[in-house]
Amino acid sequence: MAQPEPLIRNISDTALLAAVYRARETERQDALFRDPFARLLAGKRGDQIADSIPFSDRNAWAWVTRTYIYDQFIAEQCKQGVDMVVNLAAGLDTRPYRMALPAALQWIEVDLPGILSYKEEILASEKPVCALERVRLDLSVATARRELFAQLGRRAAKSLILTEGLIIYFSTDQVRALAEDLAAPPAFQRWIVDLASPGLLRLLQKKMDPSLMQGGSSLKFGPEEGPEFFVPYGWKPVDVRSPLKTAARLKRLSFVMRLLSLLPQSNGRQGSRPWSGICLFAK
Repeated sequence: MAQPEPLIRNISDTALLAAVYRARETERQDALFRDPFARLLAGKRGDQIADSIPFSDRNAWAWVTRTYIYDQFIAEQCKQGVDMVVNLAAGLDTRPYRMALPAALQWIEVDLPGILSYKEEILASEKPVCALERVRLDLSVATARRELFAQLGRRAAKSLILTEGLIIYFSTDQVRALAEDLAAPPAFQRWIVDLASPGLLRLLQKKMDPSLMQGGSSLKFGPEEGPEFFVPYGWKPVDVRSPLKTAARLKRLSFVMRLLSLLPQSNGRQGSRPWSGICLFAK
């Protein structure tokens, strides 16, 4: 007999899980954001993936808060003159459809062909609020991404780069190379990164559902230096926001997590302390 297909076939399927969390947040009375497309994009498979992960509801605050903080950063940067957003590993993100963005903003989605084609099919009848383009590209191919970055850099005056939920899956060398490549085009001036400490990385690795790892979603990157890791490669942290403290303020935490949120905020080296931050970098 043929073996049944695994729920998580590859790393792109984690985008379905992200869409589930956005859909569940959207359906709350006190939703922090509304994504009217998330439920359709997640589909039955997304719910099956979420339901297969033990205690997935306990993790909702982290996914939802990450989305919320990225939204805030993007809105602020658009007000400060960003004329292009480059979303690397865009997955099933729907910000060009659901956020109040300038009509003239260039929004570039970069990801593997399969996930972008799936999203295009689902959203075929919808109209983005800004100038949206999709680029099918494997970001692990350095020469191809450098060529793309150079092309995009010539089309903008001030670009914002997004790598939401991406670099934790990269090795240290891969992150270093990506940071250097992103620093090369003069127009690439801002970069938003979600970052984990070594302590949090080990905790996530220990608790990670085996199905995610089997799908090629192993977690690798949690630098000892914290946000300062990126400084030698051309990027300086200018704003670091705590998902934990944000979730506490927004009333998205359990009692135990609320207690943890009372610990003093620190954005430097964290060592074994479980810590995460959404970081805005500037050149």
